[in-house]
Amino acid sequence: MVSSKLEYIWLDGYKPIQSLRSKTKIEKNFSGKLEDCPTWCFDGSSTEQAPGGSSDCLLKPVFIAKDPQRKNAYLVMCEVLSPGGAAHESNGRATIEDDDNDFWFGFEQEYFLWNPATNKPIGFPEGGFPGPQGPYYCSVGAANAFGRAMVEEHLDACLEAGLNVEGINAEVATGQWEFQIFAKGAKAAGDQVWIARYLLERIGEKYGIAINWHCKPLGNLDWNGSGMHANFSNELLRTCGSKEIYEQICEGFRPFVKEHIEVYGPDNHLRLTGKHETAAITDFKFGVSDRGASIRVPIGTVEKGWKGWLEDRRPNSAADPYKVAARIIKTVKIAEAGLSLTTEQKKVA
Repeated sequence: MVSSKLEYIWLDGYKPIQSLRSKTKIEKNFSGKLEDCPTWCFDGSSTEQAPGGSSDCLLKPVFIAKDPQRKNAYLVMCEVLSPGGAAHESNGRATIEDDDNDFWFGFEQEYFLWNPATNKPIGFPEGGFPGPQGPYYCSVGAANAFGRAMVEEHLDACLEAGLNVEGINAEVATGQWEFQIFAKGAKAAGDQVWIARYLLERIGEKYGIAINWHCKPLGNLDWNGSGMHANFSNELLRTCGSKEIYEQICEGFRPFVKEHIEVYGPDNHLRLTGKHETAAITDFKFGVSDRGASIRVPIGTVEKGWKGWLEDRRPNSAADPYKVAARIIKTVKIAEAGLSLTTEQKKVA
């Protein structure tokens, strides 16, 4: 009889940033299939998700991946449910309206590798600051690249787990890195980002390095913040072949700036200043190949005859990809419903 370790992973109820939690369940002769993962429970009073007098919350498995670091083990992403089976208020995944997986998402997750002893990014000298940013982006060499061994181990772990990670690179600031995740279906994309975040945190334990997800951990200093740019498309954007439709979809975001910023991560006013490749948080603009825009139209979309995707550059590194995707889907659907389409465009849509 073979025993398997199922690492149940969920998001707690802390605000303004939810944290990852996990615990291990042992199952005998486990099939490795999601449908055979039983619903489990946890003490919600210890995670800001329930009062002590009625503390049970349920864990509903929604995504499973091989655990690349333990034998006979699996990573099980879970939604949190109330005891009656309803989605808990902390459950951002349950707010996604994409049952047909029409929406595809690619998230560019930036983060800082952080030295707990110095309370600075790795690569920062104890008594001051490194040279100004510039040579660190996509860098190589011990003078500019810091933490590569850990980052490469994380990449390998994601690939071994079966996550659709599409790449990594060193970012603009010292000790800052990025990985990219793509999936067809908003829920699947969010599941994979959270599992990738979990693996990064766990690998950091081995190296004694923390992960700083804050969007502007270096404050007002002249260093880039961290984002989680959201690349997205649906059938209309992938096939319309119309600059006019793209512009109308982008304009559809303008009335909902407040609603998007509310779920794009805390302290985003520190990052969205109009500097360091951002648009000001009070502004809304879009443009082709414009990294200073709220929404960038990638040059690849234009080169393919306006068939492709858009990039919302406003979500920050600590944002919940579930909530980001849910809001983008809602806005695109509203914008799409208001389009004035030609007969041929209606056939495509």
